[in-house]
Amino acid sequence: MKTIKYLLTGILFGVIMTKSEAVSWYRIQEMFRFQSIWMYGIIGTAVITGIILVAGIKRYRLHDVSGVRIHLEPKDRRWKKYLLGGSIFGMGWALTGACPGPIFVLLGQGYAMMLAVIFGALAGTLVYGLLRDYLPQ
Repeated sequence: MKTIKYLLTGILFGVIMTKSEAVSWYRIQEMFRFQSIWMYGIIGTAVITGIILVAGIKRYRLHDVSGVRIHLEPKDRRWKKYLLGGSIFGMGWALTGACPGPIFVLLGQGYAMMLAVIFGALAGTLVYGLLRDYLPQ
């Protein structure tokens, strides 16, 4: 039963991403060239939604589906690592035309080249995992 829920959620996510054109390489390139506000509107909506949901979780001390109280750790105040990580993420996004969520949507749409992007994302995650203890944090 859980598998069906996850599958339906993934399909819904893919449909929403496709219909909103958030997986469109053209829209992503427009964003990085500052030629259109479309993607900034989608991202801004997601950020505002996240802020509202996190505030609600904190204010009402909500619990997850198994009944455990949701506890959010405070963010680290050292901004340089976020700047570096965000820049690397943004460069990968600009080069491939897709961030982690849409790469799977694009693969589902039949773009086999996204397998190379998924492989690169997984390889980058593996390298980070191996080097994490040696990085300044």
